[in-house]
Amino acid sequence: MTATRFLATFFCVGLLRPAPGTWGSMAAIPVAYLLHWLGGFPLLLIATAATAAIGWWTIRTELLRGTDPDPSEIVIDEAVGMWIALLPLSAGLWFSGVPSYVFPYPGWLGAFFLFRLFDIWKPGPVGWAERLHGEWGVMLDDMIAGVLAAVAVSVAAFVSHTWFMG
Repeated sequence: MTATRFLATFFCVGLLRPAPGTWGSMAAIPVAYLLHWLGGFPLLLIATAATAAIGWWTIRTELLRGTDPDPSEIVIDEAVGMWIALLPLSAGLWFSGVPSYVFPYPGWLGAFFLFRLFDIWKPGPVGWAERLHGEWGVMLDDMIAGVLAAVAVSVAAFVSHTWFMG
């Protein structure tokens, strides 16, 4: 296995069946928690940007080797999208001074389900991005789905913390 394939499959998680995208999204959560625990929001943000750059490179390399324009085993894009969806949770905890080992399940669970919803449903800009060719199409649709999930998570947190928690 090449290094680019190892990274593009998010450490071989994308080789799991069925639903490799769901497996990749799920695998991204404990890694995001570890990053948040080690360095809080700043580390998760930097890791997300770095992994997006690595993702573009590995996807480009892997696409040049095959004939499938969007191989299902490539899930580094799901990991990046999932981390984008988790950024509001990490930022809220970080800026509130909550200890870094805290990563409450309602936030990451909501981010997971919302990200998967937008990634599978492909509304508006997500569907547009998926129709792009090459590494841009593979990567950008998940990043946009992550942004939509991040917005929804932020709205849900605002409603939860202002209306239900006083």
